[in-house]
Amino acid sequence: MTLLIIGIAAGLATYIGGSLALRFQNKIHLILGFSAGAVIAVALIDLLPEALELGGQYYETGAITAVAVFGFAAFMILDRIFMIGVKEEEGHGGHGHRGHLGAGSLTVHSFLDGVAIGLAFQVSAALGAIVAVAVLVHDFSDGVNTVNLSMVGTGKHHIARRWLTADALAPLLGIGSTLFFSVPEQYLALILALFSGFFLYIGASELLPESHHRHPRLFTSFMTVLGMLVMFAAIHFAGV
Repeated sequence: MTLLIIGIAAGLATYIGGSLALRFQNKIHLILGFSAGAVIAVALIDLLPEALELGGQYYETGAITAVAVFGFAAFMILDRIFMIGVKEEEGHGGHGHRGHLGAGSLTVHSFLDGVAIGLAFQVSAALGAIVAVAVLVHDFSDGVNTVNLSMVGTGKHHIARRWLTADALAPLLGIGSTLFFSVPEQYLALILALFSGFFLYIGASELLPESHHRHPRLFTSFMTVLGMLVMFAAIHFAGV
């Protein structure tokens, strides 16, 4: 029952964040700026340090960071392949699907968040509670980021809403999946490192340039810094 409540709470936080992003499209440049800072902070302050901590007893530091670099490069290649496909589709009067890649990655990340919660509870209730708090505090931003990436890539509200729904359901599905399997700690560390590379690319190469392009003002950059600070504070207090 506790896991069910946590999964529902994570889904609600994600959905509320994404719904606000859909509603206030006229402020999308500020939301994009905030999201860029939040995603970059999650990659560098949350995912990568956690990967180094979990995998430190199994791998060299350089090996873990190399996985993060691989994630960055792999996402870049996939993103540019999608970009080429988008241009070809637009040339034939179609619409692009580039936004599916970023939104899909965030949805998979949310699923893995649920997996992390479920596996942590298998170890102990105390560890599960700590991981659950860490997930909940950034699920709101996950919802915002999912909508933003979908809108940037497709420009379609209904597609963004579908991805938001999928992202909101993903943590609960991830928690439920842990009833059927367990992931060795060393492999979880590599998965976290891989996603830190994904998120660093999404924030630095997708959201950050898009926010500045839409509204090249100092306040947009301030929102990026604010996103970093908010995520830093959330991650710090979640780990206390």
